[in-house]
Amino acid sequence: MGIVKRIRSRYHYSFVLLRQMVITDFKLRYQGSVLGYVWSLLRPLFLFIILYFVFVKFMRIGADMPHFPVYLLLGIVVWNFFAEITSTCIDSIVKQSDIIRKLNFPKYVIILATAVSALINLLLNSVIIVVFMVLNHVDFSLGILWTPLFVLEIFVFALSVGFILSALFVRLRDINYILAVVMQALFYSTPIIYPLSMVSEKWPVIAKLLLLNPVGQAIQDIRYLAITPQTQTLNGLVHHWYITAIPYTIVVVCLIVAILLFKKRSPYFAEEV
Repeated sequence: MGIVKRIRSRYHYSFVLLRQMVITDFKLRYQGSVLGYVWSLLRPLFLFIILYFVFVKFMRIGADMPHFPVYLLLGIVVWNFFAEITSTCIDSIVKQSDIIRKLNFPKYVIILATAVSALINLLLNSVIIVVFMVLNHVDFSLGILWTPLFVLEIFVFALSVGFILSALFVRLRDINYILAVVMQALFYSTPIIYPLSMVSEKWPVIAKLLLLNPVGQAIQDIRYLAITPQTQTLNGLVHHWYITAIPYTIVVVCLIVAILLFKKRSPYFAEEV
């Protein structure tokens, strides 16, 4: 209990500040909007409808994949979760420049607040996914209980990238434009709008390489557990533990780099923003 009390007392101010920043972010994000929080549900739904008609109805992609509409929707929602954290974290330090210059507080709370807001949006969007699963007669299994672990993997990876990018963006503003190009490339190289089987049938090596990306690997694992066991995963394509461990190693390395870089750069934010 002594350790718990010390941790609580040491980070109490950070927890209070984090809670207030998350609440403020949600209030400001939809301030003046008629639909308010409903937009957090409608945006991925609209994107899903567009992609569904273009790729499923017209191009007949995913016709052999069971419950492909839900398969597609889940991929879009989880990808948006990763993209929201990285894209909003990158300039979050600069946007809070006035507060940083005036107050002395843990700067990492700014990044955490942005990531937690995205996590709340994901939880709201999960309601839509569950509704679609019921309407599409997806069989629920106990395996779905493991999906939060892969959501945590994406959260930690996105948060780590957010810490790195936000620390670098204070000095290098061009990173914002580079990120936009990289994210677009990652979106199409990640099996979101198409089944991975389309790639593995012709280029099995390429399919394995695509799943070394932690986001792609986690999305496929979530689909496997929540929607259909016909989903191809890295564990199913590769039978060597040291290869299947690569995505998790990338996450851990990014987290360590993020902690070291942000800790080194944060004392100078007030002077540079």
